[in-house]
Amino acid sequence: MWLVLVGVVLIVCNLAGIGPMAGWTWSLTGDLWKFCVPFAIAAAWWLWADASGLTKRRAMRRDDQRKIDRRERNIEAMGLGHLHKRRDD
Repeated sequence: MWLVLVGVVLIVCNLAGIGPMAGWTWSLTGDLWKFCVPFAIAAAWWLWADASGLTKRRAMRRDDQRKIDRRERNIEAMGLGHLHKRRDD
């Protein structure tokens, strides 16, 4: 995600005339590749993350943590938190 942000910052700096990006051109034979590189790397990362299962594993970890948090909230709401904590010790 941060690579997309870098790409957007490069484009904004070019359009606003800030820094060395102000002189970059949008021609195909010029500096266009400099604007495209962060987006291309981000796309490659997303393709790899999906193909390797990294995205799915992260989603499963988030779901598991949500289940644990919900269970702990429900135990506390029922007033059984002291029993739950004593069992863990």
